[in-house]
Amino acid sequence: MNPLPVARRRVRVIHYSPWADRLEDATEYLRRLPQFDLASRVSDPRDARIMRMARLDCDWYGENLRCFAAMNHPQIEFLPTRVVGKAGLLELISAVRPPDEEWWFLTMGQHPQALAGLAGKLLTTLARRGVRTFFYAFDEASRTMPCFPEIAPHLAVLIHDESPLSETGRAALAPSCRTQHRSWVANVLPFAVPFREEPEEKILFLGSQLGLTPHRQRQIDFLRAKFKDRFTAIHDHSVPIAERDGLARFKVGLCPEGRKFNTPAMSATHTDRPFWSGCLGLVPVSEDSREGGRLEALHRNGVIVRYAHGDLDALARACERALALPTTDRRRMYDYFNLHETVGTVVAEAIHAAGPLAG
Repeated sequence: MNPLPVARRRVRVIHYSPWADRLEDATEYLRRLPQFDLASRVSDPRDARIMRMARLDCDWYGENLRCFAAMNHPQIEFLPTRVVGKAGLLELISAVRPPDEEWWFLTMGQHPQALAGLAGKLLTTLARRGVRTFFYAFDEASRTMPCFPEIAPHLAVLIHDESPLSETGRAALAPSCRTQHRSWVANVLPFAVPFREEPEEKILFLGSQLGLTPHRQRQIDFLRAKFKDRFTAIHDHSVPIAERDGLARFKVGLCPEGRKFNTPAMSATHTDRPFWSGCLGLVPVSEDSREGGRLEALHRNGVIVRYAHGDLDALARACERALALPTTDRRRMYDYFNLHETVGTVVAEAIHAAGPLAG
């Protein structure tokens, strides 16, 4: 006799976003997102820089939601994702969960801090209703977020940066919480951007909110003198989501180093740019960080190119190696990042590993 097929788990993710309001379907939220009026959500809507940063942040977290809404796993049936903001939390805790559905409340970054004083009560109430909480911190929340001890006992899954958790944070976690040390990945739909067999033989320098530090300006001046019109620099925080896919025309993505960040974990990483660059088909080139971290492992596996901090000649050689890579190596990098380094894939795998709710 053939064994009966095992029913797939039916999982619904409810993503908390500070840019959302009521509890609603993710598809409807994403449809309206480009037209959001953000003026009421910023400190000074007359400041063009603040408005631009707000738009970038809103759209960036919107792409995370888009990835969650497209998650798939062979052992899980992901039901339509929902999104909720602070104004919709009462609606969420009042919602009735069907007995054949698993619900996961998913929050990210420093967002729980906006619920400080309320977060612990919220997660307790959700847990009583059979809703588990997934916190993708991607940074050093246990050491920098004041409300971490408040939410830690209620977490079912925690993805944290590569550094050890703080002692108080680790002690506050429930024994059943599944913890993974993995900071940034790409908020890109896997393989959504087709691989380019023949990109432009150019280097794109991808900047960050740090802007033109003296170290970065030296790099830019050096590379511009050496590679001339084969070099382009973007150094004003980030690229709008709507323009990101177009960067696939470049062959090499030079991603800024993280040493200038003030917090220890951020000084050992390089934001998400190497990851979404890889997903777009660019060859990621990255400076070595103070402690190495996960990017060093990616370098050993041959999916990024690295060079020593402050060594301009090593930087030039790294860029030349990246420009010279054959299509087979570039495609292997592209496949790796799209298969393993996107936020939807990481979350789906973590939910699978957590298993169904006991009892």
